[in-house]
Amino acid sequence: MPPHMKDISYILAGAILTSALFAPAVARADIYTFTDDKGIKHYTNLPALDRRYKLAWKEGPRATWTATNTYMPSEAEIARYKTIVDVASRTHGVEDSLVHAVITAESAYNPKAVSKAGAQGIMQLMPGTAKRYGVSNSMDPAENIQGGVKYLKFLLTLFNGNKELAIAGYNAGENAVIRNGNRIPPYAETTAYVPKVMEYYRKFEARKG
Repeated sequence: MPPHMKDISYILAGAILTSALFAPAVARADIYTFTDDKGIKHYTNLPALDRRYKLAWKEGPRATWTATNTYMPSEAEIARYKTIVDVASRTHGVEDSLVHAVITAESAYNPKAVSKAGAQGIMQLMPGTAKRYGVSNSMDPAENIQGGVKYLKFLLTLFNGNKELAIAGYNAGENAVIRNGNRIPPYAETTAYVPKVMEYYRKFEARKG
């Protein structure tokens, strides 16, 4: 789901996305986005205007919002939450690259993100998970990240350090992984989510080199 729209480019994107969803099938409106140095996201259907724009919405028979799996977040987006991620990662013994990878896949660093299923905040915590890990305000990035990292630590411990199973559990719930014989559940969303997060994880690890 696209981030909240803050300026005229966001309004334009919203109009285009709405028409893409509800117009006749012959309509086509691919959407491109980039984040500027101030951390503000911009959208357009005319990417030639600026080479910084990357594909975020591919219109077609099964159009989906793909902003989180088409490009790496900007340095400004990462830096804004780096300290919080570093502290939570050290506190709970979870690799910071894995935390950043989950954040990228879950919300693209949007702390106000809310999914149709009710997941909230930068690490998209479901209300039950937030309560379970002591998060009283999921829209507070510091609280949300602490809760999300605690959950990741639980999952990594439960699945003996297996990142793919932990990621699958983060998406589908640990019980779904367990019921599937400690394998990635055969849900379309989860089987797409795990390699996406692992790809982001490898990219964040490579940044350290």
